[in-house]
Parts: sequence; C-alpha cells; structure tokens
Amino acid sequence: MFTQFFGSYLLHKQLVTSEQLSEALLLQKNTRLKLGVLAINAGYMTADQVEKAHARQQREDKRIGEVMVEMGFLTTDQVEELFKTQPSGHLLLGQALVDKGYMSNAQFENALNSYKEENSLSDADMNDSNESSIAKMISSFYDLKASEDRDQLTNYVSLIFKNLIRFIGDDFTPMDPFSLKEPISNVVLQNISGSENMTTLIYAEKPALIAFASRFAKEELENDDEYTQACVSEFINLHNGLFAVNVSNDTGAELQLEPQCYYDSMDIKGLSKACVVPVSYPFGIVNFVIAM
Repeated sequence: MFTQFFGSYLLHKQLVTSEQLSEALLLQKNTRLKLGVLAINAGYMTADQVEKAHARQQREDKRIGEVMVEMGFLTTDQVEELFKTQPSGHLLLGQALVDKGYMSNAQFENALNSYKEENSLSDADMNDSNESSIAKMISSFYDLKASEDRDQLTNYVSLIFKNLIRFIGDDFTPMDPFSLKEPISNVVLQNISGSENMTTLIYAEKPALIAFASRFAKEELENDDEYTQACVSEFINLHNGLFAVNVSNDTGAELQLEPQCYYDSMDIKGLSKACVVPVSYPFGIVNFVIAM
C-alpha cells in the first residue's frame, strides 16, 4: 500500500508524469532490486556514491557489491544484509522508474527521504503489515483526523486499498480527496445498517467502470450492461461484507448489508460531507464514497 501512496507523492510533486507512473507500476512486478537502491534506502550510501561505484564497475570485471566494499562505501556484512532484504513495493517502484530513466538515483534518494520526513515514517513503518502506520497515513492523506468517525472511516478506506490490490490490481494511484458538489453518474450504491449506518458508493465514467468490472470478473467486458453493473455491485458487496466481519470481530457489533442498487444518475443530497476516495488506474479513475 505504501507503493501506491509513494507513487501519489511522486505525482503530486511532479517528479513523474501519470503515464510514467502507470508504466512503472506495471513494470515493478518484473523488476529486480539493485544493490544501489537498497543501499540508498538503508542510508548506507548516497546517490552520488552509487553512481561512482557503477562508473567504476564499468571499467572492472567485478560484482557491484565487491566494488562498493573496495571503495569503502559498504562493509561485507552490509552487502550481505542488503541482499537478504525482502523487496518492498515502493523500492521496486523506484527501481522501475530509475531503470526506465524517468528518475535518477539522486532524484529517487531525495524523493524517498522527503516522503519519509514529511510523513514521519521510518523504514520499519513503510511495511504493509504495519497497520498503525497505514492508518496514520490514510487518516492524514484524507484529512480524517478531525472526523468523529475517524477510526471507522480509516478502517474502511484501508480495506478498500487491500481489496483493490487483491481483486483488481496494484497498479493504481490514490488521488487527492474532494467534495461532491454536483450529481454523479454510473453509481453502484449499498447501504449498511445496524449499530453504524453508512452509505457506500462506487462511481466512474462508463469506460472505467467497464474496465474495473472486467478486472474483477477476470474476463473482457465491452458494454455497460446488467452484467457489468452486477460485477461492480458484487465487488462493493464483497468489500462491505468483509468490513462487517471485521467490525463484528473487533467490537462485537453487527452490521447488515442492504441490497445493492445501480443508478445512471444520482443526486448527491446528503453526501456533501462524505469521504470521497478517488483512485487512478491506467484505464481511468474510480471513485469510492463513504458517508456516515
């Protein structure tokens, strides 16, 4: 999940274009982390030192780790430690951007350090198993800190990203939140009732909604028909069902899911203060709305 938010940061800072980011998100699955990026992330080397080591390696028939040790940039123990490092998504994204020439090692180093500093994150924090760091990041990104329903909204949004990665694909970028000000189209709605009353929506332009449904159904869909709408409806029902189970396990409260409804167009009355979570995929933007 930190991969997607780091990508959003790079886009917001205009360090990459949306096209470059989308390409790198697709390429990262087949990207191999290089020692230089690992050393930069660990704070063992600077980008300048990495460039010097690569320049020397081009003149010598030696492994890059051996060169870095000989130049005094790393110890043998550090090289072994770095090679044992489990690849993190945000590092794979950075490596893909560097490999494509969209960023230099120096730009990656500066961006990563700035991102960590601005969000008060350490290397240990930037781990998708670190639930507290994820919650902190989501609450800050969507400005939920002052909300009375902050914890539930944070949990709901966090689960959205997990389910997108699981069922749709991890090649998305979280976009800046916004307020609904005019009617929306192509909407799938599901209300949740019980100890908590929530209205949840998914909406998008038709081509994006069809592509979203295609990924979920794992088949190529071409039309905005009842089957496409049913696929999107099933995603929101599955997601809300998992959310209800989590709430029951955490608090003992029981939530009921009402039937999903599809609307070609929908008035936003009562949704002006809703939390809107837009995500950008290569095929378009899909918006998730949560009102409590």
